[in-house]
Amino acid sequence: MSDDRTLAVYAKRAQDYANLQPDAPFETLSTFIARLPEGARVLDLGCGPGHDSGHMAKAGLAVEALDASPEMVALARASHGVDARQGHFDDLDAHARYDGIWASFSLLHAPRADMPRHLAAIARALKPGGLLGLSLKEGTGEGRDRLGRFYTFYIEDDLRALLADVGLTIRDVTRGEGRGLDGSASTWISVLAHD
Repeated sequence: MSDDRTLAVYAKRAQDYANLQPDAPFETLSTFIARLPEGARVLDLGCGPGHDSGHMAKAGLAVEALDASPEMVALARASHGVDARQGHFDDLDAHARYDGIWASFSLLHAPRADMPRHLAAIARALKPGGLLGLSLKEGTGEGRDRLGRFYTFYIEDDLRALLADVGLTIRDVTRGEGRGLDGSASTWISVLAHD
């Protein structure tokens, strides 16, 4: 779950964050969409301003979206017309509901100690054969950025072990680098995983 300081940054800078989002889906999202069946039910977990939800909806997927920030939920609803609601990672209590769960740069705000619990909830919420798209900042440790947002960093071996513990196997790995809301460059890792 995002802490109060992180949520306060997103409350203040929601539109600035939305303006950073690219118009086209990035590679991992395009692959995620392509691997799902037509009309698949998906959850955008930590949807932010809803850009990715919008891309998935345009592709014909049945999208539900969840974010802890009410400001982000409002942007997702207004800008992309998605079924977005406010909630935290711990509010995911579905069982075998989703063909896919997309968690793009959201779970990186959860403390490392909470990640096993969140991944277990995701695994339960996926239908058999379901697909997880997970993107995080790459590295080790935990800390805050220049704006005060909390981050946990992961390396591939850590992700493989954490996902294996909940019965998911990494299928694809993509890496990249970009500048975030605080203006600093960072590397990221994105994986697609299934049971």
